[in-house]
Amino acid sequence: MDEIRRKLDVIDRQLSGRNATSRLIGTAPLLLPAIGLMAGMLLQGKLPMLRAEDHTVTLLRMWSVLLALCAAGTLTYFIRNHRHPRPDLLACGAALCFLCLGPIRLIAFATPAPDDVRRLVGTERRLATIRGRLVTEPYVEQREWAFARFDRADPATAFYLELEQIEAASGWRRVGGTVRVRIAEPAPNLHLGDSIEAYCWLHRFENPSNPGQFKVAAYLRRRNVYIGAAVPSRETVTVRREDPPGIGTALRRTLSRAAAQALLDHPPADTPGEGLLEALLLGRRGNIDRRTYEAFRKTGLLHLISLSGMHLGIIVGLVWWCGKTFGLLKRARALVCIAATILFLLVVPPRAPTIRAAIIVFVHCCAVFLRRRASAPNSLALAAIILLLLRPTNLFEAGWQLSFAAVAGILALTRKIERFLHEKSPRHVREFVGRGYLVTAALQRTGSAASRLFAAGLAAWLGGAGILLYHFHTITPLASLWTVLVFPLVVAILTLGVLKMVLFVFVPTLSLLCGGTALVLTNLLIATVHVLARLDVSRVLIGHVSVTPIVLYYVLIFLVAFAPGRRRILKRIACVVLALVLLAYLGAVKWQRTHREHLSLTCLDVGHGQAILVQLPGSANLLFDAGSLYTADVGTRTVHAFLDYAGIDRLHAVIVSHHDVDHINSVPEIAAGRPIDHVYATGEFLAQTQTQGTARFLAQCLRQQNLSIEHVPPTARFGSTTITTLWPVDGMAFDAELNDNDRSLVTLIEFAGAKILLCSDIEQFAQRQFLQLYPGLRADVVVAPHHGSVRTLHPDFLPTLRPSVLLCSCGKPEQAEQLASHHKTDASLLCTAVNGAITICVDSRGVIEKTAYMVAAGD
Repeated sequence: MDEIRRKLDVIDRQLSGRNATSRLIGTAPLLLPAIGLMAGMLLQGKLPMLRAEDHTVTLLRMWSVLLALCAAGTLTYFIRNHRHPRPDLLACGAALCFLCLGPIRLIAFATPAPDDVRRLVGTERRLATIRGRLVTEPYVEQREWAFARFDRADPATAFYLELEQIEAASGWRRVGGTVRVRIAEPAPNLHLGDSIEAYCWLHRFENPSNPGQFKVAAYLRRRNVYIGAAVPSRETVTVRREDPPGIGTALRRTLSRAAAQALLDHPPADTPGEGLLEALLLGRRGNIDRRTYEAFRKTGLLHLISLSGMHLGIIVGLVWWCGKTFGLLKRARALVCIAATILFLLVVPPRAPTIRAAIIVFVHCCAVFLRRRASAPNSLALAAIILLLLRPTNLFEAGWQLSFAAVAGILALTRKIERFLHEKSPRHVREFVGRGYLVTAALQRTGSAASRLFAAGLAAWLGGAGILLYHFHTITPLASLWTVLVFPLVVAILTLGVLKMVLFVFVPTLSLLCGGTALVLTNLLIATVHVLARLDVSRVLIGHVSVTPIVLYYVLIFLVAFAPGRRRILKRIACVVLALVLLAYLGAVKWQRTHREHLSLTCLDVGHGQAILVQLPGSANLLFDAGSLYTADVGTRTVHAFLDYAGIDRLHAVIVSHHDVDHINSVPEIAAGRPIDHVYATGEFLAQTQTQGTARFLAQCLRQQNLSIEHVPPTARFGSTTITTLWPVDGMAFDAELNDNDRSLVTLIEFAGAKILLCSDIEQFAQRQFLQLYPGLRADVVVAPHHGSVRTLHPDFLPTLRPSVLLCSCGKPEQAEQLASHHKTDASLLCTAVNGAITICVDSRGVIEKTAYMVAAGD
């Protein structure tokens, strides 16, 4: 930071004679109202007594009365003291008014209209014919998971549809609301703004059935989307040509297509570099390959490919510089930047971070045009108020929270970090840089810019670190350093990409040159991020944490940024104590999740399939199978999500029972996203890896991750835990009579006197032979064979084992019902199709506790 500028800032603060609160209110009068608005929405959205849908009218009246009282009190004070009002009291009065306005807006947003479609659809799905207009561009779902080639279904198409009519017995009737439509195959003839008629199943979205799983229903509810429309075929969808789109939609669609054509020449993107280029400039992340996306996520650089204020700031800065180069005055440049921002909003998807950045740009440009000085905190507060009034549920979105927290961190902490770096740097370095010794002017500017960029990146990371930990269970300590490293590439890519789109019509040859250079730099950016992602220090996985440490963290940030410095010792003591408490808490959480004294078995809900995680006493984690017959990519969507939630960053072993796809088709994604020490399988499975089929394909996928499949050991000991392979037995005379399911693995886990039997898919023949081999075997917990199928269950199998807990990993509740009715035992039956993920905990005394996630989590 420039020394003269720093000293002037210090003098300005000393001469102001006002405290921090007065200065804040004077420069950002909208900040307290924005905080009040958010506080009111949090009260309404989080307190159970204020969320009762049966008391919506009562709550609305209560908040309206409180708003009227607060507004009357504030107005009365202003009238009585209009000559010398206290700004702080007026700001507090406005904050109270907005605190009451927040719940009113949230209730109004969530209350359905009389003709809303959600009033027509209950818990059971409904067959219907609907009419409406596409409000988003159709998106063809990517199928990048490895075993997708074995899935016969076509990629689905999804989009949002604003309803207009629904067919009833008496004819077409008016209906409102927005539904999420999913067509079970590609639909290339549909586009944004089209008016369509579709024959479909209307249904409500289900809550997640596994810890850590993405909450689709809650995510859509925040967008006022409660109903989904499942369309079996594109032939049942008709485009209504007599109802063309409006002017605004048509303009947006035309500009979006033109921008994609100008950027890529042959949209959609068909290489990783083109997919990333499209994301950086057009905000379309659908064509980014999975490996690249995961690399950006692991390094904490995901904000670079999520179109945000940084991207718009770079583009507007480029436009401002061009206007200055061509001799435009400031007011003319401000108008050009406003026009460029409006064009940008018409091209990219309307996401909250983009709109927030656009509002800040508009305020700044208007201030320049009116020859006024804009306040960045005030602009940020204005953007928050506008976005929350438009859609109040934005407040509960992780992306919205991260966006505003990062910008708030930049505004509050960047100068402090710059000043700290300047003061803590060696004195002789400051003298050399300040006087120009041994350093050229260009290097001076580069070093200053890098320092400023690092300070801004660190401030943004500090602002969003708590939210990142709460929602995504990770800490990325080197994200600010990696941002400084790759930021020049991002700036160059954005600059060349914008130039390519501008020159596409006027100078096609130069446009191709810019596009080729941008693509080379994009590939370099991808390679750099992949290298950084391979470093183990890029992220620290903590797992799920409560909201209390997050609140304490932001209290610490507030003390550092805004606490008065009159009593520096007390401030430092408070900050050090809070920091030590947070570090101790996170360390204790991490230690407890990696060093256990109990055994925990979690049977995840993957539909018709199996994925069982066993966390042994100590630090070993074993995964028995990972696959599903009908649910796509459970490795990423379910298993990885649960491992992140539980804070498990490494698997000691993956044990594969047999080669059926519903047991193995998610193993490649797990191996690609998390270190695995060993992969074990039976001798039969190893023999099949030499022939064509799923076993060989899995072996090929694992070899890409430098993993080989090993023969499962007969017995393995992990401290006080013993794991024994009971079936199949090598060299048995009746091997030829076994079908593929009968050759699957049966494993016994013993700890503290408790026995857990994992039966995989063995059928009646293997079950009968198993009982003959182990006639005296008893098990406390049994995972029912073949997903609880009654047809393949031997009548003596479960009565002989006499389990106290019976688990069924299946996709249909009817299977569990049949199992309970046809084979009555004293066992407590738990089914993933009904109960979601099921956790069995065995403590050091052998006491067994069971937990069903859907019962525990509720709505």
